[in-house]
Amino acid sequence: MGKPSHARRLADTEAQAVAKSLRISPQKLNLVAGLIRGKKVDQALAELEFSEKRIAGDVRKCVMSAVANAENNHSLDVNDLIVAEAYVGKNLVMKRFHARGRGRGAAILKPFSQLTVVVRQVEEEKTEKTKAAKKPASKTAAAKEAK
Repeated sequence: MGKPSHARRLADTEAQAVAKSLRISPQKLNLVAGLIRGKKVDQALAELEFSEKRIAGDVRKCVMSAVANAENNHSLDVNDLIVAEAYVGKNLVMKRFHARGRGRGAAILKPFSQLTVVVRQVEEEKTEKTKAAKKPASKTAAAKEAK
């Protein structure tokens, strides 16, 4: 008699990967995660490949892991995936002390963070329709329709 299985938290068209204990502050990691939010997976991987941030390699691994989970565990098409969510959380903080003048000490905090990446499969038809809907009509076309 084991534990009852929990319902899946994500939709059927989503997969996620979590990178834990990344040795960087959450604020710095969030800057890199912000680069890839809402982008297609191949574009996000290309940006991480050429980013000069030190943690970009670990973020790239996490995105690739989410893509692999989507392909192998949920049978999603890799070409239609976008990075739906990329959020950062706090993890443990190592506390170190540095000797200062007059017999005092100063605390040095070395924070860790964790990254969660959720990829979602989006059909090409929907993306084309949203692009057409967002594109504003030209002034001449609007004038012709008014007449």
